Amino acid sequence: MNGYYGIILDIDLSTRKIKSRQIFPDDLKKFVGGRGLAMKLLYDTIPKAGIDPLSADNVLFFMPGPFSGFPIPNSSRTCVVCKSPMTSPLKSDLPFASTVSYSNMGGFFGPELRFAGYDGLMVRGKADKPVYIFIEDDRVEIRDASKYWGMGTDTIDKQLTADLGDQRFKTCYIGPAGEKLVRYTGIINTSARAAGRGGTGCVMGSKNLKAVAVRGSGMPSIGDHDSFIVLLEKARQSFAQNTPDRERWRTGGTTNALQSSSDGGTMAVKNYSEGSDPEIDKINTAASRKQIWKRDFACYVCQLSCKKSGMAKGAYGGFVHDGPEYETGTMLGANLLISDLNGLNKCINTADDYGIDIISLGNVIGFLMEAYDKKYIDLAFLDGIDLVWGSVDATLQMIHKIGKREPGIGEKASCGVKKLASIIGKDSSKFAIHVKGHELAAWNVFMAPNKTGLSYATANRGACHLNGSSPEGQNQSALRDSLGMCSFAGSWYKDDLAYHHFLTALTGFEWTANDVNQAGERIFNLEKMFNYREGFRKEDDFLPERFYNDKPSHGPAEGKNASREEFAKALDKYYETRGWDLLTSKPSKQKLEELGLGFTI
Repeated sequence: MNGYYGIILDIDLSTRKIKSRQIFPDDLKKFVGGRGLAMKLLYDTIPKAGIDPLSADNVLFFMPGPFSGFPIPNSSRTCVVCKSPMTSPLKSDLPFASTVSYSNMGGFFGPELRFAGYDGLMVRGKADKPVYIFIEDDRVEIRDASKYWGMGTDTIDKQLTADLGDQRFKTCYIGPAGEKLVRYTGIINTSARAAGRGGTGCVMGSKNLKAVAVRGSGMPSIGDHDSFIVLLEKARQSFAQNTPDRERWRTGGTTNALQSSSDGGTMAVKNYSEGSDPEIDKINTAASRKQIWKRDFACYVCQLSCKKSGMAKGAYGGFVHDGPEYETGTMLGANLLISDLNGLNKCINTADDYGIDIISLGNVIGFLMEAYDKKYIDLAFLDGIDLVWGSVDATLQMIHKIGKREPGIGEKASCGVKKLASIIGKDSSKFAIHVKGHELAAWNVFMAPNKTGLSYATANRGACHLNGSSPEGQNQSALRDSLGMCSFAGSWYKDDLAYHHFLTALTGFEWTANDVNQAGERIFNLEKMFNYREGFRKEDDFLPERFYNDKPSHGPAEGKNASREEFAKALDKYYETRGWDLLTSKPSKQKLEELGLGFTI
């Protein structure tokens, strides 16, 4: 099929076998690429439920979409897919039951993998010692990575590229926390992008895989080159228009949401007990522009340059790093009541160097701060760390404990909020903020429990703010992740620039709007069936107790909380729209057959 190679690079680290695996054209048509194609391959490769996600049986996919590598604006994304090491159902007979995990990163890695001649990379098995994968077109090797084991992400980013002797190699890697199997670790790409959520770095570490380096020189053929050029010119002209929305991305990136979210009462503050931060002006876009940022930079073929980097000053300064962004700035800032911008940036830098997912990390530390504040735990439980609200130094100490998975609090906190709540006991589960064991992102629920809350409750990887709060939104999110498109520019690809026009030009055969919309629905339902096979049912689509029991004390969210009755109605309506069973949440046989998923019945 034009627009694709039809080939996945398949590497077994246990046997050290390397092969090119052909992909059925029907799978490309139905599951598009990226997240969708990886999901189909994961479902086929793991044919039974309950495998240990940290065993050699799990499979790790690095999957760019069919748009990746082409000069389509905002098409740099790569999805990393595996069975999650973080999630678990409320009830299951399977000791290792967990959801699918998918995490998305920008940068340059995915396009380079396409240049090398592959629609994706799948890694199975487990190496007997630390290794990295070297890819240069059709030259693929499993190489010793012992010298890199233990390196932080900043160090290996520079060292590996220097050792390869060519800056054109694009790399992704894990930090020391991934090596130590901290559950909520991610995979870092080009130092500043991360497939951060869902424990992908933990799975990579369980395989003794430190890094992947790729360089390529090719590109798939194009079905209708003339039409494709016309579309690219339309896209160029569109993005050349400096609209207020695009200017906001270029000026502040996601950091702009720090102020707007706090103003709107939708921010995670003090372990999600509040929706607004009275000191947000100390860490917002204006503060970062004035005190830290020196450079704006972009992912492959992106005109937005939403990434920001610079150097903090003072006691917590002396290093160059990206951020803060909205999620990192909220979770290690407002959520912990930290308003020291330089200290916040130091916390972000330290967590990134360990390769820890900052969203889950901020949840874990916020949960511990609240438990300590309520005297559910003491200094001895925290190994002597005085973990009070707003303390940069205590937060840094906790990050080091978790990143090294040190015995004591480091080990306990390395497993996430759900496990911590079970260790602490009492009624700490009432302020443990997770769904299915996956911690919530930086968007609070009080203002819109039946929208934001529904998004978290029904996401297939556990709580996910990028999931979408309606079936249509979720289908579109799955489609974008499968195409390799950035969600920040999703609203601009419509009418003459709608996704199906690009797919038609690339592949040379007709795609309709209905084709791509149904592909998104198909992908989301296949993920749901993977989870259902693992034992996840309706009771696992829940809201954390805090949002029913507590009410913020100030800001627009003051006095608001969720209604159990209203949320239950919203969830039932969601299932009805999806064509899922109201008692179990299982997609109906009719729906599965309609989507071509009869093989899951």
